[in-house]
Order: sequence, then structure tokens, then C-alpha cells
Amino acid sequence: MLINKKNYQYKELCYTVRCAEPDDAQALSDLRLQLDGETENFDRAQGEGFIDRVGFEQLISNDLASPKNLCLVAVVGDQLVGYSRCEGSTLIRLAHKVIFGVGVRKDFWGYGIGKALMQVSIDWADANGIQKMALEVLESNDKAVQLYQKCGFEVEGILKHDKRLSDGQYYHTIMMGRWKVWGS
Repeated sequence: MLINKKNYQYKELCYTVRCAEPDDAQALSDLRLQLDGETENFDRAQGEGFIDRVGFEQLISNDLASPKNLCLVAVVGDQLVGYSRCEGSTLIRLAHKVIFGVGVRKDFWGYGIGKALMQVSIDWADANGIQKMALEVLESNDKAVQLYQKCGFEVEGILKHDKRLSDGQYYHTIMMGRWKVWGS
């Protein structure tokens, strides 16, 4: 099921959340690289696990063809400023869930863009019979943890000393999930 484009306004900022399209591939590649350099909240350091335009074209095409995947972008004017992705599995034992991830450019934090991307993803998951959304978040990313909890996610576990950041310290990863029971 494709997502209809949704427009938002927060204070003076107007933005749109929509499904990623193959023409977004280069901008998504650039955005992901930028986000990896702005914060240590992601698994990657800037440049690691790089996905180029062709890679994103393939990813977007695969997501558009799969009922278990969703790739969204947040757009201000003609700039991509955020994205989110739900990735499901074709394996029977995992077919009920998707893994969720989100990223927003630092200069656009505080405008509700991450929350909008998350809510559109939750609505999509609910409309498509997805019972569980799962995600991982760095323990030091308090704002993200609070947002996820407001959206119905619960802490399911902690991976202790899971990531080593540039300060040389080890940080825990919090595993969170949102469970939707149908018919109750």
C-alpha cells in the first residue's frame, strides 16, 4: 500500500512526508552521508556502509515492490531533510514484524519531522497488519527514546557496552518494540 503525501506545518516550517521515489536516490545518498557525520546516534561513522545513487535506486525500487517495506522521505521545499524506513522479512517466523529506523538533519530537529515520519510509518504498519515494529536506539539519545515511548514503543532489552563512540566510551543500545494485537 502506497502512502499518500502528507503536508505538515510547525511554526514557520512547512514540510511534506511521502514515499521515496527512485528520483530521490542521489539526495538520499547525500542525506544519509550527512546524517552519519552530524551525530553518533547511528551505527555508522560518516562514509561507512556508504550507499550510492544506484544502491538507493535499487533499495527504493525493492521497497516500492514489497508489501513489507516502506521508505519515506521528509521534504522542505525541494530538499530532503529526513527519512525513515521499515524493513520486513519474507521469513515465516519474522513475517509479523518490521525493523524501523529514522533520521533527520540536525538543523531540522525540533519541528516534529521525526515524529511525523514515525506516525506515518505506524499508520502504514497498522493498515498492513504488521503486528510488531522494532528499533534500536543509543542510550544517550534521550529525545529519541522519549519520542518512541510517546508513540507506544516499550523497552524490550538492553545490549550492554554495545557501541564505542569517539570519546572512547562504550554505550548501551536500547531495543524497543511496539506490539499491535489485532481484534483486542
